[in-house]
Amino acid sequence: MPERPSIYETEHEDFRTTVRAFMEREVMPYHDQWEKDGVVDREVWRKAGAAGLLSFEVPEEYDGPGIKDFRYNAIVAEETARAGASGPGFAVHTDIIVPYLVAIGNEEQKKRWLPGTVSGDIITAIAMTEPGAGSDLQGIRTTAVDKGDHYVLNGSKTFISNGILSDLVIVVARTNPDAGAHGISLLVVERGMEGFTRGRNLEKARPQGAGHRRVEPSTTSSCRRRTCSARRARASST
Repeated sequence: MPERPSIYETEHEDFRTTVRAFMEREVMPYHDQWEKDGVVDREVWRKAGAAGLLSFEVPEEYDGPGIKDFRYNAIVAEETARAGASGPGFAVHTDIIVPYLVAIGNEEQKKRWLPGTVSGDIITAIAMTEPGAGSDLQGIRTTAVDKGDHYVLNGSKTFISNGILSDLVIVVARTNPDAGAHGISLLVVERGMEGFTRGRNLEKARPQGAGHRRVEPSTTSSCRRRTCSARRARASST
């Protein structure tokens, strides 16, 4: 059979060389220790940012490369897998959370958060799974009550990739208990908010180096609307 043509062009393979060298230099020598510790060194995120490995689609006006070519994302995923690097949650950050902020964040939020996601100074996570609810988001029990200028968030989340290191967490919460899947919203919670706590680092089957944390917003946790909600974006039930 003829060889299948590659989807990658010269510039992609040049980028692959950069990513592979980064993994060999900054990740592989330290990964065993990160696995023992249950968390990666935060500095590797800053090094990844300096090497241009994070947040590709962030526009240039927010210090990003403004690249909308998912082949670059795929190369980071491929080379991370090749290195056996289960710890650094770069893909969760770049492929899942940052696109939410780019698409539905307001201008003030984009200016405050996006540059840090590019540099690696802000590490992101998304909190969906709960102790009693997995992939079916209609089963979640975490609630967020609209108080006019802020929300009161109440609930627990578990198995959160990047959770132990995260500075910014998108939390899936129920804002309208009578609306089913349409009553679920995404709220952004920042490190240091009152009532926002992290539980013990849970033991999991490998891989676990990214730091899977149980994050427990308390019943008194509140966040101002401008900080907490990128928009009243709806999460689907699947």
